[in-house]
Amino acid sequence: MRPSDAAPPSGRPGRSGRTHHADHPGGHPRHLTEGIARFQREVLPAKAGLFARLATSHQPGTLFIGCSDARVVPELVTQTEPGELFVIRTAGNLVPAYAPGTDGIAASIEYAVAVLGVADIVVCGHSGCGAMTALAEGHDLRHAPAVADWLRHADAAQARTAAVDRPAGQDRPTALIRANVAAQLANLATHPAVARALAGDAVRLHGWVFDIATGAVEDLGDGAHPGARPEPHPV
Repeated sequence: MRPSDAAPPSGRPGRSGRTHHADHPGGHPRHLTEGIARFQREVLPAKAGLFARLATSHQPGTLFIGCSDARVVPELVTQTEPGELFVIRTAGNLVPAYAPGTDGIAASIEYAVAVLGVADIVVCGHSGCGAMTALAEGHDLRHAPAVADWLRHADAAQARTAAVDRPAGQDRPTALIRANVAAQLANLATHPAVARALAGDAVRLHGWVFDIATGAVEDLGDGAHPGARPEPHPV
């Protein structure tokens, strides 16, 4: 979620170094259609058995809740195969606390836990998160009212960050990124399907923070003790 990284004019390289090709007459971005062709030509034949099984079976073992940020790709970071992760991505890896009513995130969580029976749930924050940086640095979000409203789901994380001293050398955004993972794990536990699974020891919760520059992943625990500062260790 980085507005400054908006796509450049067609044919010019973006910050990632990828050239943004002109669209085909039919409206399909060329680099995406080329990627599909490469997948069908090179990847699919090499994994034909896997995709044959996946055509009739959907049994992921982990629900992975991460940020919408394009730089954080769960399957790439965890080196998992198709079918292993059930993925939900939201701005700031936020998980609204359960409330009755129609909610796509709540429905996806319920489906993963109650229907698919995932054994693990990961909430993964990441370095340089635009959502947490905006909150920590008090950015003016009046031009993005929907974003501002959505980020209210991080209120508990902000309160927690303000109430404790930061470790030496840790800046505000980093502290909030970490506190937010714990806060979203707490929100996750309010969902009835998750609460039932936790009560029956049928699911485990994990809080992670991924560092984009180094690839390091820190395990912040399961969020079971929200008042305590987690002792991170590498995954």
